[in-house]
Amino acid sequence: MSRWNYFAKRVLLMVPVVWFGVTVTFITIRMGPLDPVAAILGPQVPPAQYERVATRLGLNRPLWEQYVDYIIGLAKFDLGYSYVIKDGATAMDLIVLLTPRSLWLGFWSVLIPLFVGIPLGFYAGLNPNTYPDYFASFGGIVWRAMPNFWLGVILMSVLSQSEDLLFGFEWATFLVDVNVIGPPPLEFYQHDGAFPVAVGGVTLFRLPFGFDVETFLEATKMMLAPALVMGSASMGNEMRLGRTAVLETINSKYVDTARMKGLSRRTIVWKHVFRNALIPLVPIILNEAFLLIGGSVIMESIFGINGIGYLFFQAAVQGDMPLVGSLMYIFILIIVFMNILQDFLYTVIDPRVGYE
Repeated sequence: MSRWNYFAKRVLLMVPVVWFGVTVTFITIRMGPLDPVAAILGPQVPPAQYERVATRLGLNRPLWEQYVDYIIGLAKFDLGYSYVIKDGATAMDLIVLLTPRSLWLGFWSVLIPLFVGIPLGFYAGLNPNTYPDYFASFGGIVWRAMPNFWLGVILMSVLSQSEDLLFGFEWATFLVDVNVIGPPPLEFYQHDGAFPVAVGGVTLFRLPFGFDVETFLEATKMMLAPALVMGSASMGNEMRLGRTAVLETINSKYVDTARMKGLSRRTIVWKHVFRNALIPLVPIILNEAFLLIGGSVIMESIFGINGIGYLFFQAAVQGDMPLVGSLMYIFILIIVFMNILQDFLYTVIDPRVGYE
């Protein structure tokens, strides 16, 4: 089976998976305990007004007609309107407005454990039964054991009172002056500007976009704490699995053969150990997308980031069911895409895995 046929087959298999997910979402929304009309008008509303709003929203039509319109709208990426959160606003407008904040949080939530957990795990595996090994193993257990919601509240409280709790160190004014809680400023990138790259006061060239370094540092600093919390469980898993994978790989017969050939330790590690040890870590790294979707709802609420995770939480609490359905559709697409990417990376990293 060729690579393109393989991916065409995987994309076709996405369709029934996504359909099943949105169908379950529709059933949960329409047949659940929450009433969209009551969410809009309140619990005490005259019956005539209730019927008028229900008719306007199309809730009096047969359920199968509502389902067909729901599926057709999602297929066209017409995600409908918000009833409660922002009356009259389209779900797509709200998603486009708040998604950059969640993407910025997700970027750092993946990057921090990726560049901390895996290197520590690999270093521990290459140096077993040493103090770095004990530190990485103990750290992995601790990070996995701490619940994210508890760690988020504790870290937010500590950073808010850092001057009293951290011996005079004030986190809010460190490097750049920002608040611990609040949405990050993401205006550091501008299409219509030009950023000069200079050395010694001489401008070498200009990038075709604007870039505000101070705003970038502010946005990055505000994301470090929630990203560390969201990536903590993944970082612990990557430490422990990375250590185990390196120990199993370094004791393999082909590594012994490479040693007998006289290859240097650096060559053995980078050419034979590193790539093979990455194979069991692929699903761990990509499954972080699942954790980020659930974790962002909690972290965005604790740190006041107000991204699509917080939007989903507010829509569910306030009974904005069309917005809940639209966000669930986006989450389902992300998860299905990450599964396909996982299969692709397996075929790239491990040559023993064929498309068959």
